[in-house]
Amino acid sequence: MLSLHAFCKYLGNLKPNICFKEKANDKFNTRGCLAFPFQAAACCKINIASYSMKKLFARTLVLLAVALGLVNTLQAQQARCVNGYNPITGERCANAVTSAVPFLRIVPDARGGAMGDVGIATSADANSLNYNASKLAFADKNVSISATYTPWMRNLGLQDVYMAYLSGYKKIDDLQTAGLALRYFSLGDIEFTDENGGPLGMGRPNEFEVTGAYARKLSDRFSAAVAAKFIYSNLASGQTVQGIEIKPGISGAADISFSYKAPIELQRNKKSELTIGGAISNLGAKITYTNSANRDYIPTNLGIGAAWKFELDEYNTLTFTTDFNKLLVPTPRPEIDEDGDKIPDYKQLSPIRGVFTSFGDAPGGFAEELKEITTGVGAEYWYDDQFAVRMGYFFEHYSKGNRKYFSVGLGIKYNIFGLNFSYLVPTTNQRNPLDNTLRFSLLFDFDAFDQDE
Repeated sequence: MLSLHAFCKYLGNLKPNICFKEKANDKFNTRGCLAFPFQAAACCKINIASYSMKKLFARTLVLLAVALGLVNTLQAQQARCVNGYNPITGERCANAVTSAVPFLRIVPDARGGAMGDVGIATSADANSLNYNASKLAFADKNVSISATYTPWMRNLGLQDVYMAYLSGYKKIDDLQTAGLALRYFSLGDIEFTDENGGPLGMGRPNEFEVTGAYARKLSDRFSAAVAAKFIYSNLASGQTVQGIEIKPGISGAADISFSYKAPIELQRNKKSELTIGGAISNLGAKITYTNSANRDYIPTNLGIGAAWKFELDEYNTLTFTTDFNKLLVPTPRPEIDEDGDKIPDYKQLSPIRGVFTSFGDAPGGFAEELKEITTGVGAEYWYDDQFAVRMGYFFEHYSKGNRKYFSVGLGIKYNIFGLNFSYLVPTTNQRNPLDNTLRFSLLFDFDAFDQDE
């Protein structure tokens, strides 16, 4: 079971650059302001005992939000930053773009995870629904299913926090493919307390997403896809805070994607293939956990990727790939409240307007907009289409989350089975929930049954 105090200490090292350091004589000077690695954010004070018990209960629910996305603003910046600047140092405050239900942006499969979290333009497999469903139209198998298990925060000794992802597709004909995926995220057992610190029983927060996709070839080189998804987030259902009942959050969203493939002949009759892909994912309604009209954005994202595959010879292939992603969510500007309703103006935009606003609302101008783009690069080597070696690197600007890490992995195919492994190697002192964790995906190729017959 995850204790409140241990969780706070652990999270304190996740994103140390999210907020400026506080004064040396401040009793909360322990990197108190933090953000969970996948864009959920909140302020967590390490010295919990100094808070009043009433605030402690509220903070308990906030900590759930840190892990799963209930709160989407950096509260410490609201209180400390003045017009986006640190009044102590004069520097611009870190300003990570945040959203609710950040589990939707966690890379679920070991293959992409081994290549710096890329997958928009890589070859199609059963996990393509997470990155770019239009790739399914180019799938070379008739039916395929994948199951992935991702342990979460194993460094804390937690055994019941994990994400599971089950996905698959079926080719309808040479032009059309249908896909289905289920993503489930569990935070494990958490103890709820009242305003006096008394126990209110145990809870098991969890979230899930169900996605259905349709992909179609529009030409021999171009394909497009649409996907619809149902999102359910149960963080603290049945609990109450200041008389307000917490309910499960429910939303719906859609994905739109495309892929383009172009064969390129190199010298000495060497063959290669360039793939370019793009996807707008999680375009949908805001979400709330109460009856409040103040709703939170879900993590709408724009992703663009490219992959160049080289056929070295009959048995060896090598692919280089890169992805660029940007959250299409307004940059937090908590200091702007022109109508005086105590709700920041950026939170009151419609989802569609928020998408368009996100391209030019950063207080630092175009330079800061560029900082909101994350980059992943990766390479994949296959021998005889049976054994793969992968590696990659992921980068996020320090003021927008500061995630930086290498990743490595292996892949094996045998008969109807495929098995992928990935391992994250951190490059900073900042901790990641997947540090020193081995995650794996199991794939089933049902076409092999037909070949055996």
